[in-house]
Amino acid sequence: MIRGSGRTEHPLAYPLTVTFGALAVITAWAPFADVDQLSALAAVAVGIVGYSGVRIARAVGRLGSGVGAQERLAVKRVRQQHRLVSRSWLEFTQGRETRWLPVYFDPALISLTEATAELGERGVTVGGVRLYPSGRVRDTEPPGRLIDNPSRPDPDGVAQALAATSPLRRLLLDAQSVVAAPFAGLFWIYIGGGGIAAFAGATCVAAVTAIWLSAIRGSDPS
Repeated sequence: MIRGSGRTEHPLAYPLTVTFGALAVITAWAPFADVDQLSALAAVAVGIVGYSGVRIARAVGRLGSGVGAQERLAVKRVRQQHRLVSRSWLEFTQGRETRWLPVYFDPALISLTEATAELGERGVTVGGVRLYPSGRVRDTEPPGRLIDNPSRPDPDGVAQALAATSPLRRLLLDAQSVVAAPFAGLFWIYIGGGGIAAFAGATCVAAVTAIWLSAIRGSDPS
């Protein structure tokens, strides 16, 4: 069940904000780009809009998550740690198979113990709290280390939830993946030419794209 979630904002608010921020940065570089660079910026922007649209459509139930018909099932939350990836998953048994559904982070997940959920193609509800899928259900265990929630809620769960939802904390955690951004800048200089300005622009765009990808895939800051 879920107790004292400390929910302060909609679970989709952060990934959407990061998406708009990435598009704003790309737009800000457009006036300084030549034709080739402008084409590259446009391609990145289209990719961000398209991929984000699919993810959000699946989250709100416009696209199915692969769960199947609506039914009540026992679920538990597991937290995945794989390289720089950290995500929340709902683990449940459907028929005789164990399945995993990724969900966007909600502070309610921190205090979630094993509970009965309403799962279906168009939505997930646990203890009266709606959770939003961040991808399709998996029939194989997600890669990396999976950490189960405690069997009993942590008394400090509300404080932990509020700390985890800090936008600055979430950005810093998602920004771990930007270490490869300078290499993307160098690669652009190698194939497209240009000087320091081109390198700076390509590095900046690669950095915000990396942060966006982590956020839109459902990063977990807890």
